[in-house]
Amino acid sequence: MSDIEIPIEDFRPPSLRTMAGVTALQRRYFAATLEGAENVDPQRPGLFVGNHALMGVLDSPLFVYELYRQTGVFPRSLGDHFHFPTPVWGKLVTRFGAVPGTRENCRRLMESGQHVLVFPGGAREVAKRRDEINKLVWKKRTGFVYMAIEQGFDIIPFASLGCDEAYDIVYDGDDFANGWLGKRLLGNEKINSLMRGGDLFMPLVKGIGPTLLPKAEPFRFAIGKPIPTAHLQGQEKDPAVLWQLREQVSDAITGMLSRMDEERKEQPRPFWRKVLGARKH
Repeated sequence: MSDIEIPIEDFRPPSLRTMAGVTALQRRYFAATLEGAENVDPQRPGLFVGNHALMGVLDSPLFVYELYRQTGVFPRSLGDHFHFPTPVWGKLVTRFGAVPGTRENCRRLMESGQHVLVFPGGAREVAKRRDEINKLVWKKRTGFVYMAIEQGFDIIPFASLGCDEAYDIVYDGDDFANGWLGKRLLGNEKINSLMRGGDLFMPLVKGIGPTLLPKAEPFRFAIGKPIPTAHLQGQEKDPAVLWQLREQVSDAITGMLSRMDEERKEQPRPFWRKVLGARKH
């Protein structure tokens, strides 16, 4: 995969001070808030499961920082494989606890008693289409519930709102797949495989005006009540059990997104945020 050594059991998280410094500008700009920290038991490792934001680089650090600050929990993230061989970036995500998202890595983290974080939508959810803003894009994936049941881990659902609206999509994966260039490239078996049928096509976006500076949209994070799985141990190979649990988790996340969306409509926006493109509700 790469020459980067991936620490699984032997990992020391960065200090809260380091995380505060790394995220300081983002936290102020996006006014990130987190509710529901009382649903996290630092002494009971869980599997955090949430929705991933458009582009996938703005939401995770802020969620992890707020979780770390409020609970002392620094979860280990399961990342898409393409992150780790990437020069510089691969070392950075590894430094902050990410590991390649395989069942074996997940199992080792769980067996060593660590909190784990996963975005079931992975790269496809990051590469959103125009009609997928604030929606889950999980396809038929059930691997995360399989691992939770196998290890008897509580699933801790969380939702991120506002992150998808920091950018506007100009050209998305559907535009690419339906255009002459996309049809030509995806018609090549090797390219199609490399791009996962177009799933890895990152949309072209714009932020404030025609620039790539993200809009000052406030970020809201919410953590829901833990969903226990210990009573299901031994049933992780039953497709019906996996799907039912997956739907329970997705419903919890979707519910939090809907609630936060309604709540923010009643909250006033500072003038400067409106000037910097924050959505008007």
